[in-house]
Amino acid sequence: MSAKAPPRRPRADALRNREALIDAAKAAFTEAGPEVSLEEIARRADVGIGTLYRHFPTRDAVIEAVYRREVDQLSDAASALLKAHPPLDAMRRWLNLSIDYLATKKLIAPALGTLSGGAALMAHSGSRLVGAVSALLEAAQRAGAVRADVRAADLVQAFAGIAYNTGAPGWRDSAERHADIIIAGIRTA
Repeated sequence: MSAKAPPRRPRADALRNREALIDAAKAAFTEAGPEVSLEEIARRADVGIGTLYRHFPTRDAVIEAVYRREVDQLSDAASALLKAHPPLDAMRRWLNLSIDYLATKKLIAPALGTLSGGAALMAHSGSRLVGAVSALLEAAQRAGAVRADVRAADLVQAFAGIAYNTGAPGWRDSAERHADIIIAGIRTA
């Protein structure tokens, strides 16, 4: 019986192509909406359509990759911000980053609801974002910058309120004000 060889790591050019496709898809979704052609995404990434299909066999796979990367980048930003800034400032900066995440989610939200693995994707993103909020909150509470009675679920609910309004005119300015209101409301006296 022979041992199975470990999976081969993707080549560097394949990784670059995948990232270029995700970048191009995000930009295309922003400019033209989630129904932009896959050919247009490949063109923007400066790769052939065959390369796109090797990485993402369906439109849903492209949408999922863009959304998953946005969630992962936002979640990972929490620990990086905590290393670089005092906890309350890290939380404020993270909330502002979350507004960019909401802008992307707003563009592809209709398509997210139709994904075949949408429930699993939403569970993944929910747990990642709650983990980030919890880490930021706990650090700010340990530093004495945030009231002890605030819970991560409170912040997630406030964040959901900001997300609810993304279709309104001037939503970004409103979202930034709401982020400031959240910070003012949770900080210690």
